[in-house]
Amino acid sequence: MALTPQDIVRVAELARLELRPDESGHTLGQINDFFKLVEQMAAVNTDGVEPLAHPAALLGAVALRLRDDVVSETDQREATQRSAPAVERGLFLVPKVIE
Repeated sequence: MALTPQDIVRVAELARLELRPDESGHTLGQINDFFKLVEQMAAVNTDGVEPLAHPAALLGAVALRLRDDVVSETDQREATQRSAPAVERGLFLVPKVIE
């Protein structure tokens, strides 16, 4: 599936993007290259390949190096809410915008 320059103009309009004529040609090439890559991936035979729920599943018994979950900053809630116009029970109060 290859896009045309008119397709790029239409997509840019729908996305509310302003593309200069020189950008339009470059964008067309990039998007068409992306579609070529997708077509190559779709052509790969994946019969018998189980879906991967998470990339870490490939690691198996390998231990991941994760940092310790420790508090690194003190609670600053009162200091940050001091300048707020309205606060109740630690929450910012804002005007109702939906009826």
